[in-house]
Parts: sequence; C-alpha cells; structure tokens
Amino acid sequence: MDPHLRDLRYFVAVAEELHFTNAAQRLHIAQPTLSRQIRQLERQLDVVLFDRNQRSVALTVAGKELLEGARKILELWEVTNVALQEAGEVLRVGIQSSIGRGLIADLESASGHRLALHSASWTDPSSGLSGRQADLALMWLPVPDTSRYRWQVLRSETRWVLLPENHALADREVIEFADLAGEPFVAMPPEAGTGRDFWLGNDGRGGRQPRIGGEAATAEERLEAVSLGLGVCLLAESNVPMYRWPGLTARPVGGLPPCELAVAWRADDDRPTILDFANRVLSGGFGTPAQPQD
Repeated sequence: MDPHLRDLRYFVAVAEELHFTNAAQRLHIAQPTLSRQIRQLERQLDVVLFDRNQRSVALTVAGKELLEGARKILELWEVTNVALQEAGEVLRVGIQSSIGRGLIADLESASGHRLALHSASWTDPSSGLSGRQADLALMWLPVPDTSRYRWQVLRSETRWVLLPENHALADREVIEFADLAGEPFVAMPPEAGTGRDFWLGNDGRGGRQPRIGGEAATAEERLEAVSLGLGVCLLAESNVPMYRWPGLTARPVGGLPPCELAVAWRADDDRPTILDFANRVLSGGFGTPAQPQD
C-alpha cells in the first residue's frame, strides 16, 4: 500500500526536528505512536529512513531522498486543498432592494462561483462590504468610498422618474430634468451618502440644492411617499417594474447622465476567490475594472 499523507507529515516532522520527542510534540501525538508509525513507513517502503542511537537521529541517504519528495507532495496537496475549498465556497453578494437580482445567474455562469444574496438597507451604502457581511456587492455608482473598494461596471441604464399619474409632467414621453429640478423629491436617508445625492439628481443641478419633500428608507416607503404626493423620485430603468402602483407612473428622464450598475469588492480583499471572480467576470465581457483612486 502507498503511504498516507499523514505518514509523510510524520516523517517530515521527524526529519526536520531530528528528535522524536520534539516531533511528537509538534504533531500533538504521543512519542511511541510516532515511533511506531515511522517504523511502519520504513517497512512499507522497505528502506531505513533514520540512523538512530540513544543520543541522536540522522537521515539516511534514502531518508534525504524521501524528504525532498515528501515536501513537494505535501506542498502540492496544500495548494490543491485550498483550491478545492475555494471552489466550493459560496460568495455573498450584497444588494439593496431588487437591484441586480436578474444578474445573479449571469454572474454565476460567467464566474463559475456560487453566489448567495445578502439584503442590505439603504442606510448601508456599501451593501454589506464595510461590515464584511458580504464579499461582493451590486451597487449603483458612485461607490461610497473610492479608496476602499474596487469595482467593475456591469451595465448602464437611463434614469427614470416616478410620479403621480395626475402630475403636470406625467403626459410627456420623456421628461427633461430641468423641468423636474424644482419639484420636491423623496430622498434616501442621509446615511445613504453618495447614493442619496445621486438619486436626487445632484449631478445635474449645477450646485443648486434639491427640495426634499420626504425621506424613505425602503422601496415600500418610497412608493407610499410618492403616492401621498410628498415628492417624485428617480430610479433605474430596470427597477421601474417593481414600482408599478395604482395612481403612479414612470417616465424616462432626459438631461441626466445614465446610472451605472457595478459589482464591487473591498480593495484589501486579496483572496484568490475574489480575484478569480473579478477576472472571470471581466473576461466574460461584463466591463472594465475600476481601480481605487487617491
């Protein structure tokens, strides 16, 4: 029978320590057990691995040959074992509301990794990355902290506006943002940071402050606020279906840059699984990775 990996580990420990008692302590086993396993290995291989006397232990020529090979075998197994563990690892993807849910299957296919959803609230702009509840996050740019995260744009969409059906602008096919800028808006919570600013259209206001008619911490609260006439709100085109509600309508907005959905991860996360995910998604044609900026 061929030696087990355990037998090779036992042998390497003795060969490196050249002392059976010290090697047994290193392996957390009893010294008689270790001695018995080494004798069994020698019988199995039909060679003498150690010259032993009462005062010293030394490797034989056969022992030196086995040490070189055993180290390579154990090192290769460790690399293989890590790869196996990572292949079976489920990566947690943070999302807010329903953004990007339809992308999960595509990302799994492109990356070869299994993904699980972590639902995050609008009060956490990192979608679970900062608290390490998520390994990856689907988020609308801009990212909350460009020095802490890397990201890769997956798609670009037109921004739409949600407003009551009886609103004065509701009959237009496309509503220019210049005509919306003076309207009261339903805002995300202040904790949403850059996300709050973006979905208020601050990038198209030329420095003018928006009118805040109300705040909403969830998609449901936002629907209710718009239904009550507290204000209008911007949303991504792909999210329009989830905001269908009696008495409300949505229209595309002109005069604003599109919104970009990205997959992001922590800049200090250098796990091979994460780097492999990013490389595979990029090679799958999902976009170009963005680097952290100073």
